[in-house]
Amino acid sequence: MYAWIWRRLPGTWQVKTAVAAVLLIVAGLLLWYVVFPWLDPRLQFDHGVVDGTPSTPARPG
Repeated sequence: MYAWIWRRLPGTWQVKTAVAAVLLIVAGLLLWYVVFPWLDPRLQFDHGVVDGTPSTPARPG
């Protein structure tokens, strides 16, 4: 897959490296500013399921 992408990029290896770096930065920024903010309310990793009060008393062992 990566070899296929590398062959499709235009120019010499220096240009290919620069284009690949720019594409990675753009993909990262797109994820950071568009996808993750949209996804954050749906996942709610910061909401714990344990509230500190047990629903049933713990049985000694």
